[in-house]
Amino acid sequence: MMDGSTNGGQMPSPMLFQPLAVRGLTLKNRLVVPPMVHYRCDPGHTCGTFHLVHLGRYALGGFGLVFVEATGVEEIGLINEHDLGIWNEAQVESFKPLIAFMKRQGTAIGIQLAHGGRKSSSQTAMQGMGPLTEENLKAGDKIWQPVGPTAEPVAKGWLTPRQLTTEECKAMVGTWAKAARNAVAAGFDTIEIHTAHGYLLASFLSPVSNTRNDEYGGDRAGRMGLPLEIAEAVRREMPASMPLFVRVSSVDGTQKGWNMDDTVVFARELKARGVDVIDCSSGGIAGAATAAQVPRSLGFQVPFAERVRKEADITTMAVGIILEAQQAEAILQNKQADLVAIGRQSQFNPNIAHHWAHDLGINARFEDWSPEFGWWLEKRIRTLEGFATPTGVVTHRGRINQ
Repeated sequence: MMDGSTNGGQMPSPMLFQPLAVRGLTLKNRLVVPPMVHYRCDPGHTCGTFHLVHLGRYALGGFGLVFVEATGVEEIGLINEHDLGIWNEAQVESFKPLIAFMKRQGTAIGIQLAHGGRKSSSQTAMQGMGPLTEENLKAGDKIWQPVGPTAEPVAKGWLTPRQLTTEECKAMVGTWAKAARNAVAAGFDTIEIHTAHGYLLASFLSPVSNTRNDEYGGDRAGRMGLPLEIAEAVRREMPASMPLFVRVSSVDGTQKGWNMDDTVVFARELKARGVDVIDCSSGGIAGAATAAQVPRSLGFQVPFAERVRKEADITTMAVGIILEAQQAEAILQNKQADLVAIGRQSQFNPNIAHHWAHDLGINARFEDWSPEFGWWLEKRIRTLEGFATPTGVVTHRGRINQ
């Protein structure tokens, strides 16, 4: 971590806007856009103009790291037919314009590798994130049989998955390794493995969903087997200088499910296999990915990141209803996490990283904005003197005449 950094020799720079080095990658600040599915792939599950515009906004908006949403490692592992994939050459090539743009802006870009498991062939978020309905199928949505650790569905009404054999589990390691190789070839700065929210790897971890009796089931060590083998395989495909993230559901939120003690042990094992950052989310083992059985409030998942950081001695990323600059800064100052992921609030305001810099007293003359925008904003400061702040907040003096 950096300390004692100053802004023009005047005041210590907020931690939120200090660089962070992870392996050979130095992020310009600690603000991250986490993976968020938008179901807008181009034909062939490729990356097109939508993602270039959508994710490019966050580079222009000042974020240090932006993740491409959950991207399928194989076709059967797509959450639905509108998801991105990275199992073939055409898909690899499709990401290159986006990656080039992000790097020109000085923003690092990562990809989340994912497999829907027993939640594959389900609705988009906008449809409800549940099982496909007759109405969905009549409208043309595609359906296929998903796979999972057992033949038990996510919940009543969901598709019954086909149980992966032991040999298919071993082959799955190679599937993820190939996807990682493709991500490296595309030019991504970092990779995240999705082991959260009830998707394939989360369903192997949780005793709620994994009741197998082979080497990939049973006790916690057995249930961690496939995710850990995949983490090892992905790490082997990556340059030594490239960081590896893993997103976890820190708790299932069910009494007999995966819990924080499990997550700490898992994080230690991941660290031993070359994982650099644990991205601490929660829930999703039953029902929709966002239907966590965890009470929600400001920063509700920050304690998960704090405990993993302390007890597994690994870099962590906090996420979950982080709405204000001071709240995000406090997370870092209190050593609860090293990175702060801003999901829905970044959707509300793609320039929020720049705005938070103003809120924390730096970037006063828009010097860190992309010059195409910062030039205009800096020049209007004198225009606003006397009736508004540099950021455009109107100063009301006395009563406004009616």
